[in-house]
Amino acid sequence: MTEMSNHNEDGNTAPDSKDQMVTGSAWMTAGSIFSRILGAVYIIPWGIWFGSYFFQGNALYGKGYNIYSFFLIAAIAGIPSAIAKQVAHYNAMNEYGVGFRLYKHGFILAALTGLVCAALLYFGAPMFDGGDARVVPVLHSLAWAVLIIPVMSLSRGFFQGYQQMAPSAISQFVEQLARVAYMLGSAFIIMRVLHGSWVTAVSQSTFAACVGAIAGTLTLAWYYLKNRPTFNSLVANSKNEIVVPAKQLYQEILQQALPFIVLGAGITIFQLIDQYTFFNFMRGTGITSTVMLNNLFAMFSVNANKLIMIIVSLSSALAITVVPLLSEAYTRNDREDISHQLTNAMLLFAFVMIPSALGMAAIAHPLNIIFYGTSHKDLATAVLAFSAFVSIMLGLFSVTSAIMQGVSQNKRAVRYFAVGTIVKLALQWPCIHYMGVFGPLVATTLGFLVANILILNWLNKSFGVDFPAISKKVNGVLAFSLLMCGVAYLLVQLVSHLLATFMVVDSRVGSLIVVVIAVGIAGYLYVYLVLRTRLADTVLGDRMRRLRTMLHIK
Repeated sequence: MTEMSNHNEDGNTAPDSKDQMVTGSAWMTAGSIFSRILGAVYIIPWGIWFGSYFFQGNALYGKGYNIYSFFLIAAIAGIPSAIAKQVAHYNAMNEYGVGFRLYKHGFILAALTGLVCAALLYFGAPMFDGGDARVVPVLHSLAWAVLIIPVMSLSRGFFQGYQQMAPSAISQFVEQLARVAYMLGSAFIIMRVLHGSWVTAVSQSTFAACVGAIAGTLTLAWYYLKNRPTFNSLVANSKNEIVVPAKQLYQEILQQALPFIVLGAGITIFQLIDQYTFFNFMRGTGITSTVMLNNLFAMFSVNANKLIMIIVSLSSALAITVVPLLSEAYTRNDREDISHQLTNAMLLFAFVMIPSALGMAAIAHPLNIIFYGTSHKDLATAVLAFSAFVSIMLGLFSVTSAIMQGVSQNKRAVRYFAVGTIVKLALQWPCIHYMGVFGPLVATTLGFLVANILILNWLNKSFGVDFPAISKKVNGVLAFSLLMCGVAYLLVQLVSHLLATFMVVDSRVGSLIVVVIAVGIAGYLYVYLVLRTRLADTVLGDRMRRLRTMLHIK
């Protein structure tokens, strides 16, 4: 593991905060991306084993997971991000001992909130089923994960406070690996060996979250024990000039944590609005079949969402990295560094998010078939492509809300999110009534658009965001992304046409071949263009020179 601190003896931050952000983002992005991909790939064998119950099972899985996600965020209570922010704050002052005490008191809080929320989810499950009794056993199985994950997430926040992202990223991947292994194993045994109930199989698939949480927690414990001597040394050499009573530490944690609940649950809150309004609003359009409504819900809220969250995780990883870095700059009252980091964050977001979203939209047809088969393929493809564009707003909110937390504007960020939520609620019925399954996605886009505009406007007024510099580079990213998107789409059409002469293109194998070729060529084109024009250097720094040499690009 790398050096545990980026501070010198005087408590000054190392000057290359941009490089620090990129390095931290790389770790968090890698962990998040691999975890998301693993969390999406499992759906292929899982769906095959569920057979004709696939869409129904996936809809039930989504209903349970949306409710679970909200309870989990409430249980975590924003404590990990608050701990990361406050630990970074005290580390910047060379008060490592205070940060360590924060972690210990946060551990107690996380254990208590996990216990309370797990009990509420388990015993209150019948109140949250939305009229579908099959959701109850799913919520019961998920309650066990709520009991464990808060403590695991808190420990990740502690490492992040030291800008050490590797433990978080690796534990995240191990957690997902164990979860997916249990999901697939239990689904195969119940559906194929025992020929049991698909509801039972879904319940065991959701219980896998608990299995994964145990594996992730053990990974973090190993990292902690490995680095305990380093932690002890930092604490021993602290200034120890600040004495913070335990009561004040709890107050600091809670004051920082509570707004994180709302902001961290932002996307989940919008998904819950969809879950509890979509079915009734769609019945008003004349569609009354429960099976059809579940299929439509699965398309936009579960299937497409699972894939777009892979690319949203890019910006989420960036958001996690931004908070402690901004907190340090804010503690030093270094407005120039804050403005510089805001600009870096926006550029890094655009650099990875825009091409990812446009690329997914371009390959939506074969990508949808790989994961979800040919059922309702045309409508499902359109929903996935549209969702890919929506993901830009979701990702941007992940970054902007994290920035607001980093500069201690939690309450203001919550107010802006509340305005966006009101917009979402106001537009939900007319959007669903006139646009059907696309309605919730449109309402979500507009809701987050309003919240993002409000946040960016305030940040610009308060710290000054270099929009001219950002817009010039973002225009370059957008131009190269659109070119890449067009090439990817043409390759999908061309390769599909060529393959159609000797194999079924709309099969998982045929679609995989199409995706690999389209992503490989179009993806390389984007990389070539940003390296050849030196655009990548302005965003990611001099390390791109080495990559350019490796790829033989002048």
